[in-house]
Amino acid sequence: MKRLIGMALLAGASLAHAQNQTPTPTPSQNIPGAPASAAKKELIQRLLTLQQPALESMARDMVEGPARQMAGDAEVALNQRVPPEKREAAVKQIQEQLRKYGDESSAIVRDRAAKLGQSSLGPLLEEKFSEDELRQLLGALEAPAYKKFQQSLPDMTKVYAETLVKDMQPVITPKLRSLEQSIATALGITSQSAPAPQSKAAKPPAQPASRPAKK
Repeated sequence: MKRLIGMALLAGASLAHAQNQTPTPTPSQNIPGAPASAAKKELIQRLLTLQQPALESMARDMVEGPARQMAGDAEVALNQRVPPEKREAAVKQIQEQLRKYGDESSAIVRDRAAKLGQSSLGPLLEEKFSEDELRQLLGALEAPAYKKFQQSLPDMTKVYAETLVKDMQPVITPKLRSLEQSIATALGITSQSAPAPQSKAAKPPAQPASRPAKK
């Protein structure tokens, strides 16, 4: 009888020890990739809303990039192929078409960027981040100091760009002129036969209509 009682006590002690060694289950909201709760979906929506301006900016750069390239090519063509007396009218026509494209594409960007952000980034955030991680991330992004930093970025970018241009223009401009001359020589173009390409380094493009044709 004593032996049976001892075995029972030993078995009970072993069971208790095993239970103490079992890890505590992690709440599902702390596991990345777990089925999203309503709270987690709300956090993801808040995060996407905060990122909406950046998503729109990225999309806008993609659709405006080709237009900027076309505008640059048009400026070169104006100076090389269009008679001086017709340049002003051509410039106005091109500017109007660029403005129309910009207005139409901006409306598309706002609509598509929001929808694509929801459909593509929402599931990715749900998979990669736990609910607790999303809360921490939102806490950082919504902090007043971070918002102030974001609001200061345009001024910071402007100051840096102006300083960079002022510092590098004397060094880069001669190199660009040398490159232009080398390209012209390779193409068999001389200053007498055709105008040299206009350098655009470190300065805003000049108005084509006000620039006289080179003879």
